[in-house]
Amino acid sequence: MGQLSHTTHPIGSTKDNHWKYLMIIGVLFFVFGFVTWLGSVLIPFLKITCELNNVAAYLIAFSFYISYLLLALPAAILLNKTGYKNGMVLGLLLLATGTFIFFPAAHLRIYWVFLIGQFVQGSGLAILQTAANPYVVILGPRNSAARRISMMGICNGIAGIIAPIILGSFILNDTDVFKQKLVSLNPAQRVVALNHLSATAIIPYVFMTIILVFLSGLLFYSNLPEINPDEAEEGIVAISSERKSIFHFPHLLLGVFTLFLYVGVEVISGDSIIIFGASQGIALSTAKFFTSFTLGGMLLGYIIGIIIIPKYLTQERALKYSAICGILFCLVAIFTHGYISVAFIALLGLANAMMYPSIWPLALHGLGSYTKIGSSLLIMSIGGGAILPLIYGKLADISSPHQAYWLVIPCYLVIFYYATKGHQWKAKQTNSF
Repeated sequence: MGQLSHTTHPIGSTKDNHWKYLMIIGVLFFVFGFVTWLGSVLIPFLKITCELNNVAAYLIAFSFYISYLLLALPAAILLNKTGYKNGMVLGLLLLATGTFIFFPAAHLRIYWVFLIGQFVQGSGLAILQTAANPYVVILGPRNSAARRISMMGICNGIAGIIAPIILGSFILNDTDVFKQKLVSLNPAQRVVALNHLSATAIIPYVFMTIILVFLSGLLFYSNLPEINPDEAEEGIVAISSERKSIFHFPHLLLGVFTLFLYVGVEVISGDSIIIFGASQGIALSTAKFFTSFTLGGMLLGYIIGIIIIPKYLTQERALKYSAICGILFCLVAIFTHGYISVAFIALLGLANAMMYPSIWPLALHGLGSYTKIGSSLLIMSIGGGAILPLIYGKLADISSPHQAYWLVIPCYLVIFYYATKGHQWKAKQTNSF
């Protein structure tokens, strides 16, 4: 494994090597997507199994995403000691530990143990993403970084489409019949039935644990090299060295807030759509597939991004048009009902696709030696997936899952501002454009 401190180029010297490394990281992004979007099925599943209201159900998302907020900076410290590759191996093992915790959680049907499993999984992903995202950004020209992240998004999106279908086939089969039957059972029979439903989660999560341990071994013995963001920023390190702290990069700080809001919106649109569909009178046996439609929209958006960025559209314009689409789709969803409303919630996946890939390179541009800490702050902002869905759940309890979608409109407005003006705050400070 080559050490970058002795080389001129950050990761190899040939495009063939770059594609090989991207393929390895692509597998990791597949894992990210698969584990992340299991929450869309877990929320309605645990709402039934543990007899929860909306706020308690969305604590499933909270316990997963809050780990990003708490552990991103410790993850950066860890990566400085272990290196990016070994850090990713440790992240996979921690992720496997989280999936294994679901075995006792499902066996005992204890809600807080499920939450611990979610938190440990999120902790593993916090380490993995703190390493993997800057790896992709640095692996080539900055103006095409959104294109490379879109490629990773395809891996993420494919996994996100598959994951709810696979897990849903295990744990949400015949749930409509089960819910009707549950009403007629006495307390003792009710406990037995709920325990049996809870146990259906054991097999898929034990299987995932085995796969994750296997992948950690493959990654450890792979030839994936280390990266050095400091050397990758050779042309702008002198600029960044004039700044005495990360707080002297206002475009990054606004980017962190923007990404916080974006991830919250993304998680709401993916994790709420099943319960949203059920609130529109659609059977859970049908609604359990809706998250896959949202992720399918994101997948289409990633493909479009690969084709048009940067040849036909800049990262800034892609982000601006995506925000506009998000606002329009959300308004249609709010003012319609039934399958039409659900369809426009699913279309938010298309609107969201290019936001994450565009915000990252815009926020990291010009940081030089501050790239690692900047990346950690951006990973922390994934904690938006913990906070905003919880607020959405509270609004859904107060009003309805339908009207609670007003929450995302101001989020898209902030994203629009960052695309048009906010990312240029650095131009006034560093003249790096």
